Amino acid sequence: LARIIYFFTLFLQIQHASKQITVDKQYKGIVDCIVRIPKEQGFLSFWRGNLANVIRYFLTQALNFAFKYKHKNIFLDGVDKHNQFWRYFAGKLASGGAAGAMSLCFVYPLDFARTCLATDIGKAGAEREFTGLGNCLTKIIKSDGRKGLYQGFNVSEQGIIIYRAAYFGIYDTAKGGKTIGILSSWALTTLSDIMYSGTIDCWRKIAHDEGGKAFFKGAWSNVLRGMGGAFVLVLYDELKKIM
Repeated sequence: LARIIYFFTLFLQIQHASKQITVDKQYKGIVDCIVRIPKEQGFLSFWRGNLANVIRYFLTQALNFAFKYKHKNIFLDGVDKHNQFWRYFAGKLASGGAAGAMSLCFVYPLDFARTCLATDIGKAGAEREFTGLGNCLTKIIKSDGRKGLYQGFNVSEQGIIIYRAAYFGIYDTAKGGKTIGILSSWALTTLSDIMYSGTIDCWRKIAHDEGGKAFFKGAWSNVLRGMGGAFVLVLYDELKKIM
């Protein structure tokens, strides 16, 4: 389910920049995606690029939690939560952001590949550019070199630092004796440097061409998807108690 919601989010965010989706065929929202995608691309298109996503997700979660506790020892050594609250809070934000930044360095090629596969539109395999994860990675390396797998990395790195700082920092600070809360995530779209020369150029062109509201395309579906992240945090804390 989370995969399908992500698919909707991605499509709604990138369709205005896609050469494969003309203006008259753009999707109007989640419901329109649900109705049209199975008809136009096939029902299995909802899971296109899912192998890359599954591998990326497990690696990301493992690395995030490992790096978070490594950095927590650096930023929070000797800090008391009750007597030094703001320093404690800042340390939590810093450890979460640093964990996200380091994890992304390892998993970004998979993140980039899943985006390429998910947005590779076509009614049949012959009409699509990539046939699978391995084929996607191979073609990108052949055409752009290994650095091609890190296109758009800078803007994603900025986004993940903010996201993981809030994801871990706010949750860890807010929880008390009992695990509480549901956190909603707001992701920044992974954008390729092929279309934009950099982060600032990307922001400027989107604002100029589509207006400020374009930065929030697919926001509702992304909020729904973010609830899964809250579940991961709660489950992790409960498993720690058992183990």
